[in-house]
Amino acid sequence: MRGLAATALALTPLASSAPAHAAETLPLAEAVASLQPAVESRDGYSRSAFRHWSTGDDPADGCNTRKEVLLDEAVEPPEVGASCRLTAGRG
Repeated sequence: MRGLAATALALTPLASSAPAHAAETLPLAEAVASLQPAVESRDGYSRSAFRHWSTGDDPADGCNTRKEVLLDEAVEPPEVGASCRLTAGRG
């Protein structure tokens, strides 16, 4: 039995027969330019799962954290109505 195991071990290649590939190096600008953007997917996202939005910096203005972030990061600021209702603008 030991002889059979030794023979099997001797016949089993210890290393892959596929050649190793050298690491490819590119200048940073070329590497970034070669990246392919992925298609955005919101699968699995449920806004109702995020019930923890705080009242924001000023609880009296009616703007929760989400709305404050929208205001801070907007390219064109939205109009802020009663109870911090946001309209127009562009993100």
